[in-house]
Amino acid sequence: MYFIARRYLFAPESRSVVNLISRLSVVAVAMPVAAMIILLSVFNGFETLVRSMYSAFDADLTVTPAEGQTFPVEAVDTAALGRVPGVGALSFVLEQSALLEHGGRQATATVRGVDDAYESVLPIADAVSAGSARVRVGDLERLLIGQTMAWQLGIRSLADADVAVYAVRRGSFSALLPMDNYTRRTIPVGGVWALDLETERQYVLASLRLAQELFQSPGRASAVVLCLTPEADAGQVKRAVQAALGDGFRVRTRYELRASFYRIMTYEKWGIFLIALLVLIVASFSVVGALAMLIVDKRRDLSTLRALGADTGVLRGIFRCEGLLICTLGAALGVVLGVGASLVQQHFGLIEIPAETFLTKSYPVEFRPEDLAAVLASFAAVALLLTNLTVRSMIKQPS
Repeated sequence: MYFIARRYLFAPESRSVVNLISRLSVVAVAMPVAAMIILLSVFNGFETLVRSMYSAFDADLTVTPAEGQTFPVEAVDTAALGRVPGVGALSFVLEQSALLEHGGRQATATVRGVDDAYESVLPIADAVSAGSARVRVGDLERLLIGQTMAWQLGIRSLADADVAVYAVRRGSFSALLPMDNYTRRTIPVGGVWALDLETERQYVLASLRLAQELFQSPGRASAVVLCLTPEADAGQVKRAVQAALGDGFRVRTRYELRASFYRIMTYEKWGIFLIALLVLIVASFSVVGALAMLIVDKRRDLSTLRALGADTGVLRGIFRCEGLLICTLGAALGVVLGVGASLVQQHFGLIEIPAETFLTKSYPVEFRPEDLAAVLASFAAVALLLTNLTVRSMIKQPS
């Protein structure tokens, strides 16, 4: 059966329009297969890019109080946490909203106070595009802000970038003296960092000591951020840290902090996959048409084969092999094109994003073998179904 099917497609004397359409069907199938591989690889690239951006601001594990917003620093046994297998470093942070003002411009932000061990947990220095990542030099306080926040405040140079920070005082509120309701500090900007737009606009880094003074929370923190060792399993370390801290604290991984965001990214990826699969199904109907015309064109051959003793199963098997051969060649061509284009873009970045960005110059692409397996499995199911339906409807049992 395979021999006859192969000769129908590749024989030197096969020069009819039907054979030409069959070969064009190979190309028609290859294009959506390649497109599916490329689309999934692009989504993988953007997902990896987003994860790398958030890894500079979201720790591997974040410990927050189960009730309330802050807790005493001494309530956390840092020695016990340091002994948990898989914990590489830890740092205390204190976050609260504040008002920033510079040159008559104002913006609200979340001030994150960090201690000296923060750089060991989160590599914020890698994202700094101007100035230094240090939030304190000796007794001198510094702010580290995102470039979007710098643009909102009108900061064009670090040489003259003193920012007034206003934090609401705890206690009674006075309508007669509104300025007495705020703690005000003027602090120079020591560095500007570039990540994603949301983080740049929302967060400002300061020292933990300054944050405790601004928010009137001496000796308190709002979270403990932990960095894990490379070989550590986040789930196992999370359970061990939770057991060491007790029920008074809540431990979450980086992906649990932004669970809805990563879930939406996954839905988008497979939504695009299903749309591309629909395009592939439509393109596969070219194989159906080519196969149907080939069966009509070979009616005389079918009669000859029946006279020689071939039953309906054998005849169907020949054209089923023909359809699967067209689909296999199309899939192979699509895999070569899709995987090749993805790997070239992944390693060389030939196609650049036509806009200025500090994140990446070219479209991020990451090829994953599991995506190739999903594409091939889906296409195999479509090819088998359409080929079998076409052959069974065109070649009937003799009456």
